[in-house]
Amino acid sequence: MESYDNWIDGKFVTPPTGRRMTTVNPFTGDVWADVPDDPTAVDAAVAAARRAFSTGPWATMAAAERARLMRRLGELLSRDAAQLAEIETRDNGKIIRETSAQAKSLEGHLEFFAGLADKLAGSQIPSPSPNFLVYTERVPVGVVGAIVPWNSPLALLTWKLAPLLAAGCTAVVKPSDITPVTALLLAER
Repeated sequence: MESYDNWIDGKFVTPPTGRRMTTVNPFTGDVWADVPDDPTAVDAAVAAARRAFSTGPWATMAAAERARLMRRLGELLSRDAAQLAEIETRDNGKIIRETSAQAKSLEGHLEFFAGLADKLAGSQIPSPSPNFLVYTERVPVGVVGAIVPWNSPLALLTWKLAPLLAAGCTAVVKPSDITPVTALLLAER
């Protein structure tokens, strides 16, 4: 049986209370993995995401560099698409043809939002006074909570992460209790 821990602050972390839950292959009915089931880890995850946002480089990084890193993540997901598809099939019971297609499409989705990262800009607003410059500025909002459903967890998580990463935000992800494993593997990349 596989065993996974939470990904917090850039590393796998054992749940503080040691509470775990199993994940079942819906096709065979067999337990194939266990994952943390510890609500106390949420505070640690939120604190780490806040630190990463306020003192880490992501929010203040040049948008072009964020885009480069997002493209690199897409390349890693493409490289590992077969493994991710197999695990997603085991976790949620979808046929491998569907999970493979979804896993292969992740790089394109990240590429699209990476292309928008340096286009997120404010605008100049006309002023009634000629000696005033009035403008808006778009800035990252902070930590985003992402709740991911069970039916296509890897694709749906990537669809949530790509735009918020392009905008310079950090995230705390709550995967489905039914299909939690691919979220942990995505975080590891």
